[in-house]
Amino acid sequence: MNRSATVLLTALAPVSWGTTYAVTTEFLPADRPLFTAALRALPAGLLLLALARVLPRGAWWGRAAVLGALNIGAFFPLLFLAAYRLPGGMAAAVGSVGPLFVVGLSALFLGHRPTARTLLTGIVAALGVSLVVLRAAGALDAVGVLAALASTASMSAGTVLTKKWGRPEGVGPLALTAWQLTAGGVMTVPLALAVEGAPPALDAPAVGGYLYLALANTALAYWLWFRGIGRLSATQVTFLGPLSPLTAAVVGWAALGQTLTPVQLAGMALAFGATVAGQLRPGGGPSAPRTPRRAATEPAPVPAPRTVAATPAPARHG
Repeated sequence: MNRSATVLLTALAPVSWGTTYAVTTEFLPADRPLFTAALRALPAGLLLLALARVLPRGAWWGRAAVLGALNIGAFFPLLFLAAYRLPGGMAAAVGSVGPLFVVGLSALFLGHRPTARTLLTGIVAALGVSLVVLRAAGALDAVGVLAALASTASMSAGTVLTKKWGRPEGVGPLALTAWQLTAGGVMTVPLALAVEGAPPALDAPAVGGYLYLALANTALAYWLWFRGIGRLSATQVTFLGPLSPLTAAVVGWAALGQTLTPVQLAGMALAFGATVAGQLRPGGGPSAPRTPRRAATEPAPVPAPRTVAATPAPARHG
């Protein structure tokens, strides 16, 4: 598959995530963010695990737990906490600095030196998203801002570590996605029960909403996302992130009767332009090589049916 097709398929993930707000507000029980996070992650993870029929082994039990915590288990609750405590689209605005986080973490863990163009593109993307989602509202909540920053940092770190560690030999993105969603869901379920109590009663619209979130919005979207991380650079993938708040704005306008001001339209143009610029190859040269599925210092895996070979050596830095 060529690079353009990979970018377009990966972009479907943040586009799908942009519908989460509308589905949550229109179909799901109110004030149950942790329950919603658990139902998004765990059923999707178990479904993909049944399809992949591959379990981690050795070092990958720990790596799957770390990635599941960063990309799902910590990210979901922190994101919902920020959304409930911050006015309007402030959580999305704070989250729009994600590309800048990934640029910095890629320099630290992957040895990718940031270019002036990349930094400028990240700033423009954050500015564009802010123009789209920000509203004049009450005073900011410090806990909400910290939660939004922490959720963005968590997902950014998960993206970079997913790129750094790659995949074990013989394991596809479906299994890697299943491990992370299952691990994140297992972490979220006890938290939801402790904080929110027993699950609420669900009507037909709520059941349909949860099915959509678990299947399309999570299982399929995260598979496309992690598949893209394996084929594109971490920076290219994260610059697709602004498509999520842009999609939310379009859905709000088309389905919920919300208006789009000229300032918001200008912000959409800036954010979309930054998203496109983030996919351009530096200097017009060849694209970055695909991350190997196992580190060069790791021995070849021992074949085993439906299992993943252990990786005894720690991942290399840089």
